[in-house]
Amino acid sequence: MDSRKQPSQEDVETWLSAALTNQVTCLESLKSKPPASGDASFDSQAEILIHLVSKSLALVKSIQLPRRAGRTNFVGGGGRKLLSRDSFPSWVSAADRKLLSTGGRTSSGTHRSIGEALAFVSLASSRGGGRRVIYVKAGTYMENVKIPKGQTNVMLVGDGKGKSIIVGSRNAEDGWSTYQSATVAALGSGFIAKDLTIVNNAGPSNHQAVALLVGADKAVVYHCSIEGHQDTLYTHSNRQFYRETDIYGTVDFIFGNSAVVLQACNIYLRKPNHGQKNSVTAQGRTDPNQNTGISIHRCRIAPSSDLAAVKRSVPSYLGRPWQKYSRVVVMQSYLDDAIHPAGWEPWSGSFALSTLYYGDWAGVHPSMSVSEASKFTVAQFISGTAWLPAAGVEFTAGL
Repeated sequence: MDSRKQPSQEDVETWLSAALTNQVTCLESLKSKPPASGDASFDSQAEILIHLVSKSLALVKSIQLPRRAGRTNFVGGGGRKLLSRDSFPSWVSAADRKLLSTGGRTSSGTHRSIGEALAFVSLASSRGGGRRVIYVKAGTYMENVKIPKGQTNVMLVGDGKGKSIIVGSRNAEDGWSTYQSATVAALGSGFIAKDLTIVNNAGPSNHQAVALLVGADKAVVYHCSIEGHQDTLYTHSNRQFYRETDIYGTVDFIFGNSAVVLQACNIYLRKPNHGQKNSVTAQGRTDPNQNTGISIHRCRIAPSSDLAAVKRSVPSYLGRPWQKYSRVVVMQSYLDDAIHPAGWEPWSGSFALSTLYYGDWAGVHPSMSVSEASKFTVAQFISGTAWLPAAGVEFTAGL
């Protein structure tokens, strides 16, 4: 076998972490519905699978397979500069980088909806591989879009934030599970979104209402706007990278259990319902061996226009622990004083307070050393020296 194609330690840890997350999601979905005949056996099977995958993950951690070799030095000028718009993870091919740079707008409008275009892409994919680009022309698309696991290397590209807009309204109050409520759900590996606005307009009174759910491995969301209230962005599982993307929400609005880096993004706190608190993140790590977490690097966290005037009356936090081993770090980012001085908020009493990992480096609530913060950089946390290109673009691989 060609050694270049053998999975690395990071690959295996990512796949097992995602498998564990999928089983936990399945079990949560079963428990959220009224019990029916046979449900108990499904619960038992899910719990057995969770146990087996957890054991496998622990075993892989103990064995320590070879890790990818990668560059740790700065690329280009070497200064502490943000990635420019033509800087993408190295697993984005040269052809895909060209599509991202040019917009990939090759369609003149051959389908009436995104769903119809995806169905056509699915049929075309059966005839050959390669990247499938769907140009979402300027306009508002009232539909829910799902890209299943089998539909890989799909790229949705629009005409820009606020121009190509996908809108849904599924929500918990209307009977949708959190997972099923997404306006756009991308599960097929290699997913890319560029120059789009994705909205769940259910509003703050309808509780969980996802705008974008991503479970795709090696996914890129670039120059988009993701808008909702509670549970806006569901970074469900696998490896994800967000660049220059605006994310709006109120309660737990960036959540999930992927290994994700958000870089050079604007994170906007919105005005919630009366009596509600804002929480930017709710990370879902259930096992200490999962290589997952949320890394917010060189971002801006601030109130949106509707909250700015009343931000003193709305408690807003960087995050709270959704699961026992919740892990979130905020590094080299701007935090508006709308963020509560405590920074982080408990979930329920003392739950997870002794097992979570929350950190802030070079910010207003510093709690990490340089060596600790380095573990959550692009280079170390997601092995980004194998992802980020060395194409003469200035970026910071570490701190």
